[in-house]
Amino acid sequence: MKPLLPALLLGVGLSTATITPAAAYPVDCAILLCLAGGWPASAECAHARAVFIRRITPWPIEPPLQIWNCPMRASFRGQQMSLERLFDIAFRSDLPSTALSLPQGSAGLIPVDAQADVDISDPAFDFVRSIRVFEITYQQRRSSDGDCNSWGSVYMGSYGDQGEYSRRRSSVSAVPTASDLAVPADCHNYWHRSVFVEWRDYEGSYGHEEVHY
Repeated sequence: MKPLLPALLLGVGLSTATITPAAAYPVDCAILLCLAGGWPASAECAHARAVFIRRITPWPIEPPLQIWNCPMRASFRGQQMSLERLFDIAFRSDLPSTALSLPQGSAGLIPVDAQADVDISDPAFDFVRSIRVFEITYQQRRSSDGDCNSWGSVYMGSYGDQGEYSRRRSSVSAVPTASDLAVPADCHNYWHRSVFVEWRDYEGSYGHEEVHY
């Protein structure tokens, strides 16, 4: 699969004259492919990234990648690798109308709506599981009697083996250092609210974005 990826990402960078308009493809397929390639420069990937970030912009906060909305099992050329099928689905304009229908009785089906419709447990898809979303609220102030009062609330969203998304309570100490959260060492008045998302692309390069509110 690894040798195949550069060719697919080259396709992402093609001019919009040879690729369908942004509204014409399943945006989560584009998010998946563009994220894998480190968000290469193209109108399609710019649109995909905008949707990815908009989903974590309050309110409501949504999973930035909704892989269950990308029909990776759809195929019109027989047994292709998952990333190649993804490229075809996301950016080809000549897919037959039956290409997005899910075949019946295939081996390894995952009949759950809120996860990928193919097996993505292979390490090639670790970039999906690298995505983490932190919902951060923190405040600190000194009271009139000199006590330092602080309060924090952090929730973390993450992806499981098959791309299923879950959200659980976390802690201020778990917030990545790339976040703008910077608790003062002394007791200055301090207030921070944001949603922070981090990821690694297919090659392991780190990326992040933070939305303050």
